Amino acid sequence: MSTPSFHCLRQSQLNDNTMQSLLMNLLRGLASLQVAAAHLRAEIYPGLRGLEEPSLAYMGLAFFTGFAHQAVMVFFLISGWLVGGSLLDKIGKPQALRSYAIDRVTRLWTVLLPMLVMMLGIGLVIGTIAPEPSGLGASDEFSAAAFFGNLLGLQTVVVDKFGGNYPLWSLANETWYYIQFPMLVLVFTGRGILRPLAAAAALALTVAFLPYVMTLYFGIWLLGAAFSRIRIDCSFATRVVVLVIALAISVYYRLTGVNDDILPESFGQDLICTLPIVLLLASMHAPIDRDSALMRRLGQIGKHLSEFSFTLYVLHVPVIDLIQYIGLTQFGREKLDPSSAADFAIYFGILGILMLSAWLSYLVFERNTYRVRRLAKRLLLQPQGKPVAKPMLFPK
Repeated sequence: MSTPSFHCLRQSQLNDNTMQSLLMNLLRGLASLQVAAAHLRAEIYPGLRGLEEPSLAYMGLAFFTGFAHQAVMVFFLISGWLVGGSLLDKIGKPQALRSYAIDRVTRLWTVLLPMLVMMLGIGLVIGTIAPEPSGLGASDEFSAAAFFGNLLGLQTVVVDKFGGNYPLWSLANETWYYIQFPMLVLVFTGRGILRPLAAAAALALTVAFLPYVMTLYFGIWLLGAAFSRIRIDCSFATRVVVLVIALAISVYYRLTGVNDDILPESFGQDLICTLPIVLLLASMHAPIDRDSALMRRLGQIGKHLSEFSFTLYVLHVPVIDLIQYIGLTQFGREKLDPSSAADFAIYFGILGILMLSAWLSYLVFERNTYRVRRLAKRLLLQPQGKPVAKPMLFPK
């Protein structure tokens, strides 16, 4: 194996025709599917530790659907790469920060706003809430404060996760990383003295306001942003070794690490897990082999999964709640039997329903993100045309 070489880049070289883009799409799509599969198993099956003699099949299902924690770290890493890298490409250009803000808000709200409304409707259907004149719902989780607080990324900070939709915790992290990163960039690139000082002061205020662990995990996001500027040239064998290391570390921490929450003591393991992934991504800059049927198929799968991965992440828990309500009211049970082969088929059928519902919702909402974004920029950004010439008093 040849010695890998590292190169710093001025601009991100990510495009749809590279193995890097293909791998990112696959990782995003599979990570979202992993989270949905893990939460579905946890909601409709009994816990593995509570079973005296679990079947080998159920132990396998529990193992392979137990990587949700690592999947969220992949989301943070790729978000930093794409979002942070995009801002670094544009910083210094006219209206770069305004354009960035519109990009981030439309990305979040085009999906999140309709999903919150759908969650409210599901809550009304299954009887979780009852409408009140004083707010959106009868509990703190369905209150107007929780609704608007979740839109602003304040869940886990000052309000509850809306509707008990626990995956929304990571969107609070994402929202604040979107805010903190431009501040950090301005500290080093802002003109004059006042702008960097103001950015540093604002960044310090967010650090003081947010939970410590949220700011700590900003490091994972920043790792992705940093490697958007690094290209690694290495052999195919080296990439295979890095991939094997990434899988081995992930399995090791799946079995021995902290996998239920992000904590200060889990940051080290998550940093170790994500480092080989980001090294692998930085080395996958070769163009896709269009003559390979396998590469074409993987590209199609990754693209389709990644397109509605955000919607699947946000929507799957409310849909699980609705399915459990239907199971209890129509069939008299909301849990599956881990020793029943028929119930395994039901599990995978429900997982298919989760994906189908997310895809249909994507077609209505998330797919229109770029249309909403273009409209917002047309309304909110000043046109960058030529300045109007002042009339001359004595034209020639």
